[in-house]
Amino acid sequence: MTTALAEKGLAPAPATALDAHKGKKRGRGIDQGVPRWQIYLPLALYLLFTLIPFYWMLLFALRPAGSTSLVPWPMTGEHFAKVWNERSFGIFFQNSMIVGVSSLVMTTAVALAGGYALARFDFKIKKAFMLALLASQFIPGALMLVPLFEIFKNLQMINSLGSVVIAETVFQLPLSMILISGFIRNVPVSLEEQAWVDGCGRFRAFCAVVLPLLRPGLIAVGSFAFVHSWNHFLFALMFLSSQDKQTIPVGLNTLIGSDSVDLGALAAGGVIAAVPVVIVFAFIQKWLITGFSAGAVKG
Repeated sequence: MTTALAEKGLAPAPATALDAHKGKKRGRGIDQGVPRWQIYLPLALYLLFTLIPFYWMLLFALRPAGSTSLVPWPMTGEHFAKVWNERSFGIFFQNSMIVGVSSLVMTTAVALAGGYALARFDFKIKKAFMLALLASQFIPGALMLVPLFEIFKNLQMINSLGSVVIAETVFQLPLSMILISGFIRNVPVSLEEQAWVDGCGRFRAFCAVVLPLLRPGLIAVGSFAFVHSWNHFLFALMFLSSQDKQTIPVGLNTLIGSDSVDLGALAAGGVIAAVPVVIVFAFIQKWLITGFSAGAVKG
Protein backbone atom coordinates (compact mmCIF):
# COMPACT_ATOMS: atom_id res chain seq x y z
CA MET A 1 0.00 0.00 0.00
CA THR A 2 2.76 2.45 0.93
CA THR A 3 4.74 1.54 -2.18
CA ALA A 4 1.73 2.21 -4.39
CA LEU A 5 1.12 5.59 -2.80
CA ALA A 6 4.79 6.45 -3.19
CA GLU A 7 4.63 5.66 -6.90
CA LYS A 8 1.67 8.03 -7.25
CA GLY A 9 3.51 10.76 -5.34
CA LEU A 10 1.14 10.59 -2.34
CA ALA A 11 3.63 9.19 0.17
CA PRO A 12 7.40 9.14 0.52
CA ALA A 13 9.17 6.07 -0.71
CA PRO A 14 10.68 3.85 1.98
CA ALA A 15 14.31 4.51 2.75
CA THR A 16 16.72 2.08 1.21
CA ALA A 17 19.86 0.67 2.78
CA LEU A 18 21.93 2.94 0.50
CA ASP A 19 20.05 6.03 1.73
CA ALA A 20 20.59 4.97 5.33
CA HIS A 21 24.29 4.50 4.66
CA LYS A 22 24.52 7.97 3.06
CA GLY A 23 22.72 9.54 6.02
CA LYS A 24 25.02 7.83 8.46
CA LYS A 25 28.02 8.98 6.43
CA ARG A 26 26.81 12.57 6.39
CA GLY A 27 26.09 12.47 10.09
CA ARG A 28 29.69 11.73 10.95
CA GLY A 29 30.79 15.10 9.51
CA ILE A 30 34.13 16.17 8.17
CA ASP A 31 36.10 14.26 10.81
CA GLN A 32 35.16 10.91 9.27
CA GLY A 33 38.03 8.47 9.62
CA VAL A 34 40.24 10.97 11.49
CA PRO A 35 41.41 9.84 14.93
CA ARG A 36 40.33 12.10 17.73
CA TRP A 37 43.90 12.66 18.94
CA GLN A 38 44.81 14.25 15.61
CA ILE A 39 42.16 16.91 16.28
CA TYR A 40 42.66 17.46 19.99
CA LEU A 41 46.47 17.40 20.06
CA PRO A 42 46.98 20.46 17.78
CA LEU A 43 44.21 22.29 19.66
CA ALA A 44 45.84 21.48 23.00
CA LEU A 45 49.25 22.65 21.77
CA TYR A 46 47.75 25.90 20.47
CA LEU A 47 45.89 26.45 23.75
CA LEU A 48 49.08 25.80 25.71
CA PHE A 49 51.02 28.21 23.49
CA THR A 50 48.32 30.85 24.07
CA LEU A 51 47.92 30.44 27.82
CA ILE A 52 51.60 30.28 28.87
CA PRO A 53 52.17 34.07 28.45
CA PHE A 54 49.04 34.78 30.50
CA TYR A 55 50.18 32.42 33.24
CA TRP A 56 53.63 34.00 33.23
CA MET A 57 52.07 37.43 33.61
CA LEU A 58 49.85 36.25 36.49
CA LEU A 59 52.85 34.56 38.08
CA PHE A 60 54.88 37.77 38.27
CA ALA A 61 51.83 39.79 39.32
CA LEU A 62 50.81 37.51 42.22
CA ARG A 63 54.05 36.19 43.68
CA PRO A 64 56.12 38.28 46.15
CA ALA A 65 59.00 40.40 44.91
CA GLY A 66 62.27 38.46 44.74
CA SER A 67 60.54 35.07 44.57
CA THR A 68 61.61 32.59 41.86
CA SER A 69 58.84 30.06 42.41
CA LEU A 70 56.95 28.79 39.37
CA VAL A 71 53.77 28.71 41.43
CA PRO A 72 52.32 32.00 42.76
CA TRP A 73 52.21 30.90 46.39
CA PRO A 74 51.93 32.60 48.76
CA MET A 75 50.03 35.10 46.67
CA THR A 76 50.32 38.81 47.25
CA GLY A 77 48.49 41.89 46.03
CA GLU A 78 51.32 44.32 46.67
CA HIS A 79 52.07 44.79 42.98
CA PHE A 80 48.45 45.65 42.20
CA ALA A 81 48.30 48.11 45.09
CA LYS A 82 51.54 49.70 43.93
CA VAL A 83 50.49 50.30 40.31
CA TRP A 84 46.94 51.33 41.24
CA ASN A 85 47.89 53.85 43.91
CA GLU A 86 51.53 54.86 43.44
CA ARG A 87 51.65 54.67 39.61
CA SER A 88 48.21 56.29 39.07
CA PHE A 89 46.71 53.29 37.28
CA GLY A 90 43.35 54.16 38.79
CA ILE A 91 43.37 57.40 36.79
CA PHE A 92 44.73 55.62 33.69
CA PHE A 93 41.95 53.03 33.94
CA GLN A 94 39.29 55.75 34.19
CA ASN A 95 40.72 57.63 31.19
CA SER A 96 40.91 54.45 29.10
CA MET A 97 37.32 53.63 29.99
CA ILE A 98 36.16 57.12 28.93
CA VAL A 99 38.02 56.85 25.62
CA GLY A 100 36.82 53.29 24.96
CA VAL A 101 33.14 53.87 25.74
CA SER A 102 33.04 57.20 23.89
CA SER A 103 34.68 55.68 20.83
CA LEU A 104 32.25 52.77 21.00
CA VAL A 105 29.20 55.05 21.03
CA MET A 106 30.43 57.45 18.36
CA THR A 107 31.73 54.74 16.03
CA THR A 108 28.55 52.66 16.28
CA ALA A 109 26.21 55.63 15.79
CA VAL A 110 28.02 57.09 12.76
CA ALA A 111 28.69 53.67 11.22
CA LEU A 112 25.00 52.79 11.60
CA ALA A 113 23.91 55.90 9.69
CA GLY A 114 26.58 55.50 7.01
CA GLY A 115 26.03 51.76 6.70
CA TYR A 116 22.30 52.24 6.18
CA ALA A 117 22.97 54.76 3.41
CA LEU A 118 25.37 52.38 1.68
CA ALA A 119 22.97 49.45 1.96
CA ARG A 120 19.68 51.12 1.01
CA PHE A 121 20.54 54.01 -1.35
CA ASP A 122 22.20 54.17 -4.74
CA PHE A 123 24.24 57.20 -5.74
CA LYS A 124 26.76 57.93 -8.47
CA ILE A 125 29.95 57.68 -6.44
CA LYS A 126 28.87 54.74 -4.31
CA LYS A 127 31.42 52.29 -5.76
CA ALA A 128 34.20 54.85 -5.55
CA PHE A 129 33.23 55.66 -1.98
CA MET A 130 33.30 51.97 -1.01
CA LEU A 131 36.70 51.63 -2.69
CA ALA A 132 37.97 54.63 -0.72
CA LEU A 133 36.74 53.07 2.52
CA LEU A 134 38.59 49.85 1.75
CA ALA A 135 41.73 51.69 0.64
CA SER A 136 41.82 53.69 3.86
CA GLN A 137 42.51 50.47 5.78
CA PHE A 138 45.97 50.32 4.19
CA ILE A 139 47.01 53.73 5.57
CA PRO A 140 49.01 53.44 8.82
CA GLY A 141 47.87 55.69 11.61
CA ALA A 142 51.42 56.99 12.06
CA LEU A 143 51.23 58.76 8.68
CA MET A 144 48.33 60.87 9.95
CA LEU A 145 49.87 61.95 13.25
CA VAL A 146 51.33 65.24 12.02
CA PRO A 147 48.18 66.54 10.23
CA LEU A 148 45.98 65.37 13.10
CA PHE A 149 48.25 67.06 15.62
CA GLU A 150 48.02 70.34 13.66
CA ILE A 151 44.23 70.07 13.46
CA PHE A 152 43.81 69.41 17.17
CA LYS A 153 46.32 72.14 17.98
CA ASN A 154 44.28 74.69 16.02
CA LEU A 155 41.12 73.45 17.74
CA GLN A 156 42.87 73.69 21.14
CA MET A 157 42.20 70.01 21.81
CA ILE A 158 45.76 68.89 22.55
CA ASN A 159 46.00 67.17 25.94
CA SER A 160 42.28 66.44 25.81
CA LEU A 161 40.65 63.02 25.82
CA GLY A 162 38.31 64.32 23.12
CA SER A 163 41.16 64.41 20.60
CA VAL A 164 41.90 60.73 21.18
CA VAL A 165 38.21 59.83 20.94
CA ILE A 166 37.83 61.68 17.62
CA ALA A 167 41.00 60.13 16.18
CA GLU A 168 39.97 56.62 17.24
CA THR A 169 36.47 57.08 15.81
CA VAL A 170 37.74 58.36 12.47
CA PHE A 171 40.16 55.48 12.00
CA GLN A 172 37.60 52.82 12.96
CA LEU A 173 34.70 54.18 10.89
CA PRO A 174 35.59 52.78 7.44
CA LEU A 175 35.64 49.13 8.45
CA SER A 176 32.68 49.59 10.81
CA MET A 177 30.57 51.15 8.04
CA ILE A 178 31.38 48.29 5.68
CA LEU A 179 30.42 45.70 8.29
CA ILE A 180 27.20 47.46 9.28
CA SER A 181 26.15 47.86 5.62
CA GLY A 182 26.61 44.11 5.18
CA PHE A 183 24.38 43.40 8.17
CA ILE A 184 21.68 45.76 6.87
CA ARG A 185 21.72 44.14 3.40
CA ASN A 186 20.82 40.85 5.07
CA VAL A 187 17.59 42.42 6.36
CA PRO A 188 14.90 42.19 3.62
CA VAL A 189 13.71 45.54 2.32
CA SER A 190 10.19 44.12 2.27
CA LEU A 191 10.06 44.37 6.06
CA GLU A 192 10.59 48.13 5.88
CA GLU A 193 8.12 48.43 3.03
CA GLN A 194 5.45 46.72 5.11
CA ALA A 195 6.09 49.21 7.90
CA TRP A 196 5.81 52.09 5.42
CA VAL A 197 2.45 50.75 4.25
CA ASP A 198 1.30 50.66 7.89
CA GLY A 199 2.05 54.39 8.17
CA CYS A 200 5.60 54.42 9.58
CA GLY A 201 8.15 56.88 8.27
CA ARG A 202 11.59 55.70 7.21
CA PHE A 203 13.23 56.52 10.54
CA ARG A 204 10.46 54.94 12.60
CA ALA A 205 10.43 51.84 10.40
CA PHE A 206 14.18 51.56 10.75
CA CYS A 207 14.03 51.80 14.54
CA ALA A 208 11.08 49.40 14.85
CA VAL A 209 11.99 46.79 12.23
CA VAL A 210 15.63 46.93 11.17
CA LEU A 211 17.42 48.03 14.33
CA PRO A 212 16.33 45.06 16.51
CA LEU A 213 17.64 42.66 13.85
CA LEU A 214 21.01 44.44 13.82
CA ARG A 215 21.67 43.94 17.52
CA PRO A 216 24.27 41.14 17.09
CA GLY A 217 26.15 43.13 14.44
CA LEU A 218 26.06 46.35 16.46
CA ILE A 219 27.36 44.57 19.54
CA ALA A 220 30.22 43.01 17.58
CA VAL A 221 31.19 46.30 15.87
CA GLY A 222 30.92 48.28 19.10
CA SER A 223 32.96 45.72 21.01
CA PHE A 224 35.74 45.75 18.45
CA ALA A 225 35.75 49.56 18.57
CA PHE A 226 36.06 49.47 22.35
CA VAL A 227 38.89 46.94 22.35
CA HIS A 228 40.82 48.82 19.67
CA SER A 229 40.51 52.12 21.54
CA TRP A 230 41.42 50.46 24.83
CA ASN A 231 44.63 48.94 23.45
CA HIS A 232 45.74 51.75 21.14
CA PHE A 233 48.97 53.39 22.23
CA LEU A 234 49.98 55.83 19.50
CA PHE A 235 47.23 58.46 19.64
CA ALA A 236 47.26 58.69 23.45
CA LEU A 237 51.05 59.08 23.44
CA MET A 238 51.02 61.89 20.86
CA PHE A 239 47.94 63.90 21.85
CA LEU A 240 48.05 63.61 25.66
CA SER A 241 50.91 65.22 27.59
CA SER A 242 49.91 65.43 31.27
CA GLN A 243 49.95 62.34 33.45
CA ASP A 244 46.38 62.77 34.66
CA LYS A 245 45.15 62.40 31.04
CA GLN A 246 47.15 59.31 30.08
CA THR A 247 45.58 55.95 29.27
CA ILE A 248 46.62 52.45 30.35
CA PRO A 249 48.85 51.61 27.33
CA VAL A 250 50.90 54.78 27.94
CA GLY A 251 50.90 54.06 31.67
CA LEU A 252 52.37 50.61 31.03
CA ASN A 253 55.14 52.23 29.03
CA THR A 254 56.07 54.43 32.00
CA LEU A 255 56.77 51.29 34.07
CA ILE A 256 59.70 50.43 31.81
CA GLY A 257 62.75 52.35 32.98
CA SER A 258 65.98 52.96 31.11
CA ASP A 259 68.06 50.97 33.63
CA SER A 260 65.62 48.54 35.24
CA VAL A 261 62.11 47.16 34.99
CA ASP A 262 59.80 46.36 37.89
CA LEU A 263 58.46 43.08 36.52
CA GLY A 264 55.92 42.65 39.29
CA ALA A 265 54.39 46.07 38.76
CA LEU A 266 54.51 45.68 34.97
CA ALA A 267 52.77 42.31 35.16
CA ALA A 268 50.11 43.68 37.51
CA GLY A 269 49.49 46.57 35.14
CA GLY A 270 49.20 44.10 32.27
CA VAL A 271 46.59 42.11 34.18
CA ILE A 272 44.59 45.28 34.87
CA ALA A 273 44.77 46.17 31.19
CA ALA A 274 43.80 42.67 30.03
CA VAL A 275 40.76 42.07 32.25
CA PRO A 276 38.30 44.38 30.38
CA VAL A 277 39.49 43.04 27.02
CA VAL A 278 38.99 39.43 28.12
CA ILE A 279 35.48 40.23 29.39
CA VAL A 280 34.55 42.01 26.14
CA PHE A 281 35.87 39.19 23.96
CA ALA A 282 33.99 36.63 26.03
CA PHE A 283 30.87 38.69 25.38
CA ILE A 284 31.67 38.96 21.66
CA GLN A 285 32.13 35.20 21.37
CA LYS A 286 28.62 34.58 22.61
CA TRP A 287 27.14 36.86 19.96
CA LEU A 288 29.44 35.73 17.15
CA ILE A 289 28.57 32.08 17.64
CA THR A 290 24.85 32.28 18.38
CA GLY A 291 23.81 35.87 17.80
CA PHE A 292 24.34 36.47 14.09
CA SER A 293 21.45 34.12 13.31
CA ALA A 294 19.11 36.26 15.46
CA GLY A 295 18.40 38.53 12.49
CA ALA A 296 17.05 35.72 10.35
CA VAL A 297 13.41 36.13 9.33
CA LYS A 298 10.83 33.50 8.64
CA GLY A 299 8.64 33.72 5.61
